[in-house]
Amino acid sequence: METYTVDVVHQAISALFQSTNPKEQEKANKWLQDFQKSIYSWRIADELLHQKRDLHANYFAAQTMRNKIQNSFSELPPHTHQSLRDSLIAHIGQIDDTTDTVIVTQLSLAMADLALLMATWQEPITDLLAVLAPQPSAVWPLLEVLKVLPEEIDSRYLRLGANRRDEVHKQLDASAECVLEFLDLCLRRDDLEKQRAWNAVLRTYSAWLVINAFSLTRVHGNNLTQLAFRLLAQPETSGKLHDNATECVCALLSCLHVKVPPEAEAEAITAVEAEIFGAVCMLETPYHLSVAHEDTDKTINYCRIFTSLADAFFYDLLEDPNKPHYALKGLDLVLLCVGHFDYEVAEITFHLWYKLSEDLFKRNNDRLTALFRPHVERLISALYRHSQMEGDHDGLIEENTNFHDFRRKVSELIKDVAFIVGSNACFKQMFLILQAPETTWESTEAALFVMQNVAKNILPDENEVIPKVVEAILNLSDQTHIAVRYTAILLIGELCDWIENHPESLEAVLNFLLYALQQKNGLAAAAAMSLTSICAACSQKMVCHISGLVEIARSLDSFQINNDVSIGLLKGISLILSRLPRDQLQQAMRQILGFQLQPLAQLVEGGSASMDKGEPNDPVYWIDRACAIIRHTHPSVPGNVEHPTVAILNESWPLISRVMDKYQADLRIMERTCRLLRYGIRMVRKQAILLVEPLIKQMVVLYAVQHHSCFLYVGSILVDEFAKSSECIQGLLEMLQAFIEPTFALLQMENGLRNNPDTVDDFLRLASRYLDCCPLQLLQSSLITPIIQCALIACSLDHREANSSVMKFFVNLLVWGRPNSHSRHGECRSLVVELAVQHGGALVMNLVQASVFHLHSYMLVDVAEVLHELKRVVGNERMQAVLAQALDALPKKNSGGYVTVTQQQLEEFSSTVLR
Repeated sequence: METYTVDVVHQAISALFQSTNPKEQEKANKWLQDFQKSIYSWRIADELLHQKRDLHANYFAAQTMRNKIQNSFSELPPHTHQSLRDSLIAHIGQIDDTTDTVIVTQLSLAMADLALLMATWQEPITDLLAVLAPQPSAVWPLLEVLKVLPEEIDSRYLRLGANRRDEVHKQLDASAECVLEFLDLCLRRDDLEKQRAWNAVLRTYSAWLVINAFSLTRVHGNNLTQLAFRLLAQPETSGKLHDNATECVCALLSCLHVKVPPEAEAEAITAVEAEIFGAVCMLETPYHLSVAHEDTDKTINYCRIFTSLADAFFYDLLEDPNKPHYALKGLDLVLLCVGHFDYEVAEITFHLWYKLSEDLFKRNNDRLTALFRPHVERLISALYRHSQMEGDHDGLIEENTNFHDFRRKVSELIKDVAFIVGSNACFKQMFLILQAPETTWESTEAALFVMQNVAKNILPDENEVIPKVVEAILNLSDQTHIAVRYTAILLIGELCDWIENHPESLEAVLNFLLYALQQKNGLAAAAAMSLTSICAACSQKMVCHISGLVEIARSLDSFQINNDVSIGLLKGISLILSRLPRDQLQQAMRQILGFQLQPLAQLVEGGSASMDKGEPNDPVYWIDRACAIIRHTHPSVPGNVEHPTVAILNESWPLISRVMDKYQADLRIMERTCRLLRYGIRMVRKQAILLVEPLIKQMVVLYAVQHHSCFLYVGSILVDEFAKSSECIQGLLEMLQAFIEPTFALLQMENGLRNNPDTVDDFLRLASRYLDCCPLQLLQSSLITPIIQCALIACSLDHREANSSVMKFFVNLLVWGRPNSHSRHGECRSLVVELAVQHGGALVMNLVQASVFHLHSYMLVDVAEVLHELKRVVGNERMQAVLAQALDALPKKNSGGYVTVTQQQLEEFSSTVLR
């Protein structure tokens, strides 16, 4: 066993931070990580903090103490908690101005976490104030502890539980007045450096405001709130103080409308809210000063406050369209910020407009929508200005820049709010800008950009503005700025529904796009995207152009477009393939698919040349293209007629098989190949019967070696398509049996479930497909028990998709045990009831334990569905027994001594499940 002493640990710390040998540092780091996991780290960290050997040792010890309290508090017996608390208080009391801030933070977090975990410490705030407040040097760490304590209540690492959180909130509410008095005293103390005190006090005050520890009447008008507003009103306030004052006011605004006040206080609370609103409105002048001084950081702070103000009064604004609320002034302040010259300021407000748009859409009240129309008109006008490029900018906007990202967000926002002003009105407003004399190219481009984002919502029979816009775009000269032409081409794509309704324009549009597609100046990508949209909207009318589209598919790599855009274009062409007569479809698809599979075959047959991800020497480059073609080709074929693409799929199988063999170790290529198989099988459905046997044989062999879960997914597709054919069932069950052994071997390794969630997901999805398609055969086989045992172990896996598949498997299994004489397979019921009786206790135990200790709250809906189905199968009496057993196994108290769950809560939960 490893022997840990203070000296040995200190040597390891020195090696980690001071050694110049990377191997030594790595070895020291690993050793110290193991030390931190040991029970001895409590004592040694405490000793290191007392000895104060050097900065690195102090930092490591403080961090260790914080981590141990946060993650390993259960290691300590209850009788040691008080001595740990006293020791930590002593460490914090020894902090002075020379102590590194990181150490202060770690010790403060340790102190706060201990106060939250240690239920026997009844009045931590009062005790800390009594011991530390009289010591001048301890005021700073005390303020830090008081700040982080409310912030840590919802820490997912502490996992306090609802009961303990309620207790803590009551403790903090009871101590709130003392804290307020202490913070007020800190402002008035002469022995504290003023600026530092203000910063620390405001940060702590904000943390307590966020948890609503103070009543609104107590908060408004006190010295701390007044200080925050005063600092925000003064132009000379330093940046850090301004930031903290902003946080404070935003926290104050978050307290509004949180609780419904008692009737006796309602009038007073309403008056306080109005006064706070007025105080924030007074910051309009300081906002203008920050703009004049080009102090963008302060401007952003004011914008956050104004947006928080509008958010706080949001539902008051929507209350009565006939009596506009005074808080509408808040939206004017927000729009003031949207109009700021820096688009980063405007971006801060976007979430508010999304929220307004969503609420107005749900309410569907014309009068209410009309109330906000002027505000949204101003918003769109401001977004139009912000979207303008610099007048001296050459070329297109570069991707992965802040401005490109901002325009993407603007695009989403305009689409969201356009219905408030009307897409037609917005389109016309921008068209008027285009017609204005001496309009600059950047204004034209921005107007086209806004039009592009509302074009889809304009009725296809519009004949006043769109014909003029389309004509102007089709006649753009090569001398027009490249960015204007790029956006105009994208606008044409967005008008695809209008073009479909005006077929006389189609020929000219296609010629225009084909010309742009052949350009080498950046326009090709826009042309390809627009052509994709037009193919999708005008597929029937594009049938006569199929020969030209085949030539486009042949020449894809001659265009200046990336592979994602090429894939989009192939998708559009494939939608038109679906409209072709049978003979033409087969010929055109064989050609277009051949353009992708021939280069792929050359890669497979070639040597082991280098592979550049996303380039033509990467198999995925061609597989993804083939996928797009197969996925989007959906001809209407009667069930008794051979699918026109079956022959093509069968011809392609040998190549696909060689790809799987050659690149079997490359997960990325295998996933794409399996996707290709999935779409191929889904396209022709049961007519892919010739592929089933060779495909299963190859997948089983490869899965045993490589463990790629995508093979399991393809297996589930085969089950879905062929398990209802009696001649296929036995072969499919043999496939499942072959998959089980390597799957279980993988999942039974150390951390196997956690490291392989995709395998859990795909394997249990596969098992669910068997239950959907051939339940009786699976339930009668010996395979069902090990699958259930695997699913039971996987109940605690907190991976979204994997957990969903686990729960779906149990639901699909239990559904067959319902007491329903009309079920499709009545003989399944007795088998499922037997399995439910056998495994029901373990299932409920695992589900309850997983729900309490492992799963995220959004996963519990699926858990509830499993419990409900189990109850239907085994009946209330047996369900009550296994549920009681599972609930009894839960800890009623934790290591901190607080009650995690009361008997009343357990009974309420039990009755809810059983009713």
